[in-house]
Parts: sequence; structure tokens; C-alpha cells
Amino acid sequence: MNESRAAVRYAKAILDLAVDNKATDAVEKDMRSVVSTLTDSAELRELLANPVVKSHLKKVVLLDVFKGSNAITEGLINVLVENKRIGLLNMVAEKFILLNEARKGQGVAYVTTAVALTPALEKKIIKQVVEMTGNESTLENTIDESIIGGFILRVGDLQYDASIAHKLSSLKREFTNSL
Repeated sequence: MNESRAAVRYAKAILDLAVDNKATDAVEKDMRSVVSTLTDSAELRELLANPVVKSHLKKVVLLDVFKGSNAITEGLINVLVENKRIGLLNMVAEKFILLNEARKGQGVAYVTTAVALTPALEKKIIKQVVEMTGNESTLENTIDESIIGGFILRVGDLQYDASIAHKLSSLKREFTNSL
């Protein structure tokens, strides 16, 4: 099974459980913590990806790192370890956040730019995203100087790449293919 599909299935199951237990906010907070922790910690990612490390050790480490989390989050960690799918934890957390935001009728539009956005430009982008999706959205701006200029907009599964780096890469491919 495709890992992305498996992550969506786990995320949907956790979301259903959280809705039934009226704990969606707490679980979403935990999932955001999981994403940020795994993004910030290369050592933890390596530990989870290492096939030599025993599953029960991964479980102990994760439960210690995320001590104080909701019981649903701890249950997710247990299930992923038991099913030998702990490598999906970050993807499941990301999918959960997206599904919960969609359930609440709001979303996050991720914009990557070479320089910081001005408040006026942020309002224009949010207005465009609302027109495209029909949902209220918040804007999260990431600065990446390697895109040179332009922007990359990601809303849910949609991505629009209007960066200069992407256009240069496309030109390079065209020249290479025409030789």
C-alpha cells in the first residue's frame, strides 16, 4: 500500500476517534508538536528510520519525548509501533492537521518566498486562496532564498510554483531536451 494512503487512513481514524471523544483540539496540538519535533530533530528521525533499533525502544523514546500527550496520541504511537509503521508518524500527523482544518472549514496556505511578505500582499494572497478553495485560510510564510524570486503556494494537495528557480529549471530541461 502506498505510504501516503496509509498515513491518510491512520489520520482519518485518529480524527474520528478524537471527534468522538471531543478531543480534536488537544490531539491537533499534539500532532503539531510531533511535526515540529520531528522536523527539528535529525537524531529522532534517524532513530525512527533505523531498522536495527528495536520497535519497543522506539516506542519508549517516543512516549518519553511526547510525555503528557493526549491518550489518543499515545495510542497512535502504540499502534504505529505494533504495525511496524512508526516511520509514518510525521506524515500521519501532517495529514491529521490538514483533515482537522478541513473539517473545521479552515485551512493553511503555505507560501514560500525569497523575501518576507508585506501585510498588503498577505491579504491579497489570502483573498485569492479563499476564492480558490471556498474555505477560510491562514497564511504561513516561509522564506527560502534559493527560489531566487517569485513564490510557491501550497494549499492542501494543490501546489502552484511561480518561482524563478522553477522557471530556470524548466528552461534548462527544455534546452537539454532540444539538443
